[in-house]
Amino acid sequence: MEEYTLVEHLTELRKRLIITILVFVITLAIGFYYSPTILNELKSHDVAQGVEWNLFNYTDGIMIYLQCALIISIALTLPVAMYQAWQFMKPGLNEKERRGTFIFIPSAFLLFVLGVAFAYFVLFPFMMQFMKTINESIGATETYGMNQYFTFMFGIIIPVAVIFELPVITGFLTKIGIISSVLLKKSRKIAYILLVIIGVSITPPDFLSDFLIIAPMILLFEFSIIIASFIEKKEMNKQITISQHGS
Repeated sequence: MEEYTLVEHLTELRKRLIITILVFVITLAIGFYYSPTILNELKSHDVAQGVEWNLFNYTDGIMIYLQCALIISIALTLPVAMYQAWQFMKPGLNEKERRGTFIFIPSAFLLFVLGVAFAYFVLFPFMMQFMKTINESIGATETYGMNQYFTFMFGIIIPVAVIFELPVITGFLTKIGIISSVLLKKSRKIAYILLVIIGVSITPPDFLSDFLIIAPMILLFEFSIIIASFIEKKEMNKQITISQHGS
């Protein structure tokens, strides 16, 4: 482990933040560049059929671009941000802790992509069909614009993708000793309430839609507890082995 002064810590933190912000800005520009291609591809999918691509405000187009570019930027910046966080904490970790925490960087990117895929291919089509059925049942004429469609879609994808990061965040914080499985278990009731509130707020008001988002979130939370317990047991076994060799 390396010893840093407070000034050195702050200087290192500023360096890591600047790198992360620069990567975010660059990937946001990349997102803007590729947004037309991605948006046109999304328009061709079955779930988008029947939606008229109207714009009702001059700013709708740029807002759609921004939302699409933002998802691309978050996905590309996430592993860099986690790597910078790991580099910042690296001097305070021993060699085994460094190797053990590095695995969370690719895992974070993978879970984010899985969250986007689940939200887009499972949750979003179901919600679209549900809303369409409700509107048809009351004889309403559906007139949607691009902004309404993509805002609804991104409003589902982004929260779900972030929630899918829960196991990685939990495992990382457990590995460096900030939280524990005991703390997570004690917080289970509060966590369930928060997850239900989040799930209900981003889904239509019906049980099946709520279940489709709340159930995976609860499973992710329970999986996070399992990961935390596994990491703690692994660390405990290492300490026991070290003690036995030392004696």
